[in-house]
Amino acid sequence: MARISISISLCFWLSLASPLLAQSAFRRGDVNADGALDISDPVSLLLSLFAGAPPSGCLAAGDIDDSGVLDTTDAVVLLQHLFKAGPPPAAPYPDCGTDPSDEEGAGALGCEAHAPCAADGDPIITEWTVPWARSRPRDPYVGPDGRVWFVGQNADYAAHLETDSGEFTRFDLPEGAGPHNLIVGPAHVWYAGNGDGHIGKLDPVSGEIDVLEMPDSSAFDPHTLVFDQGGDIWFTVQVGNFVGKLTTATDSVRLIEVPTSNARPYGIIVDPQNYPWFVEFGTNKLARIDRDTFAIEEHTLPRSGARPRRIGVTSDGAIWYVDYAFGYLGRFTPSTGAFKEWQAPGGAESEPYGMAVDHRDRIWFVETGPNPNRFVGFDPRTESFFSEVDVPSGGGNIRHMYFHPPLREIWFGTDTNTIGRARVE
Repeated sequence: MARISISISLCFWLSLASPLLAQSAFRRGDVNADGALDISDPVSLLLSLFAGAPPSGCLAAGDIDDSGVLDTTDAVVLLQHLFKAGPPPAAPYPDCGTDPSDEEGAGALGCEAHAPCAADGDPIITEWTVPWARSRPRDPYVGPDGRVWFVGQNADYAAHLETDSGEFTRFDLPEGAGPHNLIVGPAHVWYAGNGDGHIGKLDPVSGEIDVLEMPDSSAFDPHTLVFDQGGDIWFTVQVGNFVGKLTTATDSVRLIEVPTSNARPYGIIVDPQNYPWFVEFGTNKLARIDRDTFAIEEHTLPRSGARPRRIGVTSDGAIWYVDYAFGYLGRFTPSTGAFKEWQAPGGAESEPYGMAVDHRDRIWFVETGPNPNRFVGFDPRTESFFSEVDVPSGGGNIRHMYFHPPLREIWFGTDTNTIGRARVE
């Protein structure tokens, strides 16, 4: 395996744009989100304007006249309505809803969350617009320092976002790298050079990159990387029809050819017993890799036309997948060999793609067939779908998702040039 060390210049970008907020339902006038409209609401608004009180997570609720600006006029209009029979707040009022005058559904000020109107279990989605247009930002991953790393597949970069400030920092990668995915370890950022057959090892302090070329030229498109429990990396090679292991202590790569031809290995995870599993997007199979012998064991899905694309695992060892071709969520139980499937809410045209499993073993995936894309939650305990939320930017395609347990956040990138976060409870 060839290894090339190169120094990459660092470009710094600062974005001051506010993030795009979820289209949460809200009730205008209920400024403090206590479910009632009374004197405490104009008081809360005035305290926020003049005494530095923390603003509500739903600024649009305080925009009483729907002007797009929070100011003393809003407090005056609300007081007049409460005590002098003045006109009521603009819609949505008195019922929960979204702003009928604004396409984004929450007015110019946005509404990240409004507790009295929140549906139980719905995620709170926030997106940040990436400053490099049409770069296809994708596959974000939270590093040890809290920075959110991602790649720009169409623009040969890795970058990180600091959510508090909105700052983006960019690292240019080798021309033609076509980075597809990244993961972040204690000292390095690892990315899949899908465009020219390498895995990159980026030092985020110096900007230096070690280019680890594949030991077989047929493995020209490393696809998705995932850590195992020992800190080594397993990965898929879609068109090359391989899966591989990168031993991080030595930077050595071993490739395993997939038994089924044109299998197109795609999504990959590691189960609680530390065995890698992957889906074969070119056919209707899941597969498990023996971490000791490197043998591949394939399992055929019950429907011949199924095309599994992404994969997840719950704490009981059940393997979950989305069927992109026909719009199903599926579960495979390794101990019994049994499959069970559920039609996605959007039906056969829903095209479920990115997926993740949260801290409560709930399954989340995105239907990319609808516009806007739809974020969907499924509870294995009740075997039912419990949440469907539109993605604020539309999404275009959400190709991969990563769950960050400490903060209960699902991260994703979109073809509408945003990095997104879905907070789940």
